[in-house]
Amino acid sequence: MSVRRRLSRTVAAALVLVAGVAVPAVPAAAAKRGPDLTVDASGTTIPLGVERKVVQLKVSNRGDATPREVVVRVRQPAEGPDPLPVALIWHAGGGVGECDGDFGGFYCQLVPELIPGPGETADVPIDAAVFGAAGPYQGTFEVSVTLGSDKDANPADNTRSFPLTLVDNRGADLSVVARDVKQSVRVGAGGRPEPTGTLNPGETGAVWHTVANQGRTAVSGVRVTLRLPRGVAFTSPPSQCVLGDAGRSAVCSYPDLTLVPAVEDTDPNDTVYSAVELFNLVTTPASATAPATVGGGTVRVEGLAERPTNERSTPVRTRLPANAVAAPAPDVDPGDNRDGFAVVLAAKAGGGDGDSGDGGHGGDSGTGNGGAGGGDGGLPVTGPQAGLIGGIGVTALAAGAVLFLAARRRRMVLVTPEDERPTA
Repeated sequence: MSVRRRLSRTVAAALVLVAGVAVPAVPAAAAKRGPDLTVDASGTTIPLGVERKVVQLKVSNRGDATPREVVVRVRQPAEGPDPLPVALIWHAGGGVGECDGDFGGFYCQLVPELIPGPGETADVPIDAAVFGAAGPYQGTFEVSVTLGSDKDANPADNTRSFPLTLVDNRGADLSVVARDVKQSVRVGAGGRPEPTGTLNPGETGAVWHTVANQGRTAVSGVRVTLRLPRGVAFTSPPSQCVLGDAGRSAVCSYPDLTLVPAVEDTDPNDTVYSAVELFNLVTTPASATAPATVGGGTVRVEGLAERPTNERSTPVRTRLPANAVAAPAPDVDPGDNRDGFAVVLAAKAGGGDGDSGDGGHGGDSGTGNGGAGGGDGGLPVTGPQAGLIGGIGVTALAAGAVLFLAARRRRMVLVTPEDERPTA
């Protein structure tokens, strides 16, 4: 065999080998998942004798993008020829969106303000109307969410069934709804927080939570327990609150706050209340990356004592002995005594990192990731594209070295790209 033929075969073998091992493994870019909505419900146990209770549907977004349109459908299957003793319908107070349907089935297209972004949860109130039920009842209802033209990343969890129960209990029934913290605030002249824009790292927001009594007995005294997401701190807790857990939790006691049943709260101008809206100022860490959504915040409520409604006009102020604590009042539906919230950080105008914060979802509805870089001049090529370009360069160099060595009839040593270490 001639030297030329041996050289040709060596070169051909070298090229095949280079093609097989010298091209680096290029990591695939993370696929954009899109929105991923789930649904939950609270407040589905109703005491007999209550004519209407507000049930909260909770639509959460576990994805990395905000859908453009969300429709919530509620279906309550018939259970025989007799009318259902409790029927679900859209909330009489409005504010949800465009709704249509009837008892047994309806839908609501949510207003844009209620559509949850990545990591957020929207509370969608619906009404449970009771029609002359003679005794306890156990039923079910189904809730589904659809996204219009957008595709849900995991449609398997878009529909769920929940129990709907009437119980023979004349007690109080406290509930709490906490909103995600999305706005920076300043305290106005009346002491009430006023929104000033999106919440950036290092700014102050407010944890708003509404406590309501939807039972049949008044409660005298309310205790609220809050826990903040990681990195968030109470700015200036009220005197009624005691901090714990290195400042991440607070127990706030309001012994003089009496909440009567909703049916007895008929005059908006008096001092008799069935619901109150509370707030606590919190500060986000200045070092946090944004945009990001940091979950894990919770609010829990309990009544300190039951109280006959005929005593509501004369508040009782009780000083407990030093060795005593107030026992929680019984609650008809403890399932709606706790709610969660998230803190949503926005990138500052004109820049900001593209990373997502700890425990949160980075991104916005437009990109689904941590945000774009600067708009002029372009950015250095990094990530998968840089790996591909670098790999092609390494491959070309390796092929040239192989050909050079083969031409000189010397032993080949192949170097794979994984053995290379960038110097910058």
